[in-house]
Formats: sequence, C-alpha cells, structure tokens
Amino acid sequence: MIASVLPTYNRAPLAFVKGAGSWLETADGGRYLDLGAGIAVNALGHAAPELVEVLTAQAHRLWHVSNLYQIPEQQLLADRLVEATFADTVFFTNSGTEACELALKMARKYWYDKGQPERIEVITFEGAFHGRSTGAIAAAGSEKMVKGFGPLMPGFVHLPWDDIEAVRAAVTENTAAILIEPVQGEGGIRPASDAFMQALKQISEETGTLLIFDEVQCGMGRTGRLFAHEWTGVTPDIMMVAKGIGGGFPLGAVLATEEAASGMTAGTHGSTYGGNPLGCAVGAKVMEIVSTPEFLAAVHAKGGFLRQKLEALVAAHPDVFEGVQGQGLMLGLKCKVAPAEVVQAGYAENLLTVPAAHNVLRLLPALTISEADMAEAVRRLDAAAAALDHKPA
Repeated sequence: MIASVLPTYNRAPLAFVKGAGSWLETADGGRYLDLGAGIAVNALGHAAPELVEVLTAQAHRLWHVSNLYQIPEQQLLADRLVEATFADTVFFTNSGTEACELALKMARKYWYDKGQPERIEVITFEGAFHGRSTGAIAAAGSEKMVKGFGPLMPGFVHLPWDDIEAVRAAVTENTAAILIEPVQGEGGIRPASDAFMQALKQISEETGTLLIFDEVQCGMGRTGRLFAHEWTGVTPDIMMVAKGIGGGFPLGAVLATEEAASGMTAGTHGSTYGGNPLGCAVGAKVMEIVSTPEFLAAVHAKGGFLRQKLEALVAAHPDVFEGVQGQGLMLGLKCKVAPAEVVQAGYAENLLTVPAAHNVLRLLPALTISEADMAEAVRRLDAAAAALDHKPA
C-alpha cells in the first residue's frame, strides 16, 4: 500500500521537532549538527531570532492579498535586490523551479518581441540542476532527471561543463540564451572557471545571446559574495534566486535587466502566492543582513577556516576522501567511496550532510555557523571517515 506521503524521497529515519542555529533536535532529545541547512536554505540558521521576529510581526498584520494589488513588502525587497545587483527589475516566485520557468519564458519572449521567434534554443551544461518542472528537467537533460517523463520540452542544447569551444560551436542564429550555475550544486560543487564565465560573456555580447545565471544554490552570500558570479567580474542578463533568500520561508525570484525583461508586459506571467507579504518581509530582512560587507567577509573567512580543516581531514583519510572543492561555505568533499556511505556514517555521529553527483559530499552549513561548530563538525566527519576506514571491503 502506498504511503500517505507520495514516496518520491528516500528519506532518512530522522524527524526533527525544533532547531536553533546550526543544530536540530529530535523528539527524543537527540541533537544533530547540521551541515546541510535544508540544502543551502537556512542561510541564517534554524529559527533565526531576527527572522522569527519579522515573520511573527507580519503574520499579525497581513498574510496574503495576491498580486492584484500593491504589496509594500514586495516593493521593499525588490528595491533592495535592485540596489545590490546588476538588475533593474524583479519578479517573485515561491521556488527556484518557478524562477527557472520564468527565466526561460523571459528569454524566449525577448527574441519573439525582437522579431526573431526562431531564437528559442537555450544552451545548458552537463551536471546542471535547475528544478523539477518539465521545463527545468528538459534544461538539465540528464537521464536521471528525464527518464519516463517525455515528451520533453524542445529547444535545449546540452554541452560539456567548462568547455568554451563547445559553446562557440553550438551558438547559432537560433540561440536565445545560455543558462549556467556559476557553481554547480547538485552537479558536485563545481565552480565554473573565471575564464569560462568571461568567455561566455564575450560570446553573449558578440551574438546578443542572453546570459541566464542560476544562483538558486550558490547565491545569497553562500560563496562569500552576495552572488557567486561577482567573483568572476561577469554579470548576467537574467538571474534565478531562491533557497537562501527566504532563510527557510519558501521564496524565489527572477532578477533581470530592463532590456532582458522588455517582453514581460502585463498578463505575460503571474503567480498567486509569489511575492506574498510573509515571504517578502522575511526576504527583506535576510537581504538586510546578508548583503552587508561585514557579513560577507565573515562568510569568506569561515569558508577559509572550514576548508583548511577539511584539507587536513582529507589527508588523514586518503582511502575515503581525495580532495576539497567549492567556494566560501559551499564546499564539497570529493569521495573515494559512495557519498551516501559518508552521509550514513555521519548519522551515527549525529551529523547531517548532503550527497551530490560526481562522488561529492556537499557541506552547506548556515552562513552564521561558528568556528567552534565547524571544528566540531569536522571532528564528527573524522569519526565517520574512521568508521569507513575500518569497514570491510
């Protein structure tokens, strides 16, 4: 008999009833150190007091009115995002998947309105993850994502990761946009090289092709800059944001230049819940905190501290790990064993981590994690790795 909750997840036998900062607690009082942060969502940790306060205050005032009316909280968050980024305009969604759908629509509508409706192709890359809708899985293209869900949305060209010659060969008069995660998350914590990102920008400028950055996982301070693309000196035309922007409240956004968004006029897109007062009140507080130079510098410093500890861990367990990759507090441990084995061994140490592709274990802690908690996390990872060192082959 099927479970009352559709069984599309292979869930761990853990249920948490409360959390604070980087810690979660089960009903029987078990405490777990969380290096997943809800998959890069809880940017300020669990039950962050600042977010609890603003959410509670907004909940006492107004929850939902719909986008038929002006929403002051939405305007505040949009203004903060525009002020801090390349963007001129913002549309709010409930998730990264919804942000992907709008980004794709925006790029194709742009060319339609320019009198070039044949420009519908979007170049994407091996290892990509852009969400679970039919458009997003077609963009990713991997067998794991698309098998059994055909026919797929047409118009995507899938290329090898970080291969600029492949991009040059693939761009044609039918290319609408290039869609890329500056740091792949599900794909194994793989940063695109600066040279690759800069070459993509050059191709974009030469051909008019729009650049779409998916910063759903790598954005909102995770790499030590507000958005990961800032490290490369390259800006997009359209950007997808979600996860950390709501600090745990479901929220996403599409940011765009005025030019790229020019086709999205009244009636071309909408959302019932997107940009609701609750989500935007929380998001505005997250932006207020995360966008400050002091906060981002602290994330950068924490990333360096954690990486140094992880390099020592790799050296101590050469049969389990082979390297560390990523930026800031978006780090991956390249494993010589299945990452799922390390996740399981971590559970025995009351430690939570997240697997990814290419044999990588993701470490995505709250951006507010302390040095003491990072050191404790690595100690627990060391114990988990030691159990695997001694595990019979």
